Amino acid sequence: MKQKRLKWIMLIFALGGIMMLGASKKKVAPPPPPPPPPPAAPTASLTANPDSIEKGQSTTLTWATTNATDVSIDGIGAVQASGSQQLTPTESTTYHLAAKGAGGTQEATARVTVTEAPPPPPPAAGPSEEELFSESVKDVYFDYDKYDVRATEQAAVQGDVAFLQQHAGVHITIEGHCDSRGSTEYNLALGDNRASAVKNALVQGGVAADRIRTISYGKERPFCRDENEQCWQQNRRGHLVYEK
Repeated sequence: MKQKRLKWIMLIFALGGIMMLGASKKKVAPPPPPPPPPPAAPTASLTANPDSIEKGQSTTLTWATTNATDVSIDGIGAVQASGSQQLTPTESTTYHLAAKGAGGTQEATARVTVTEAPPPPPPAAGPSEEELFSESVKDVYFDYDKYDVRATEQAAVQGDVAFLQQHAGVHITIEGHCDSRGSTEYNLALGDNRASAVKNALVQGGVAADRIRTISYGKERPFCRDENEQCWQQNRRGHLVYEK
């Protein structure tokens, strides 16, 4: 009876060992797969060329992004992932770009400095009124011992009238001059008559008399001192002088 019980016990142990051995041969479950990598973070760049301009000039913004689904620039709005745009800012501005995607947000900025345009250069200085007077106004010459304005001098008189009418603020003095022949007293009187004759011709042409003063120097201030007819002719004149 004891042997039979012993056999049963041994049989039970044997079956238990077989079962444990079978369990140890079962496949081990594989580990779970790794989680997917996180989405790539966006990248962004923004440049302005040129980055310094004068007021009224233009600059070009250029941008590029990756891994972004929503790209915008302050002051412009939504834009494509990459591109460029010409702008004319009226004042210095910092442009701000935001690129948003599944991996987060990336920002970029570009500064454009706007300066005032330099003032235009002053106009080139033209000749002064006195310089124009010297270039345009002609003296009136007289025959020997005469003070009537001869026909050959009418063109000079008309030119003087035209200039004085165009420059209404100009006042003049007409000096009466003579050559060296004759007495001082005679030539002073002759010079006065010559200055008056030129004044009368200008007034008849339309120049106001109160713009004209006359004086006689006779033969005391010759323009030429040689004693010949060519020199004497230069001295027989009504000389027009610009009054400052």
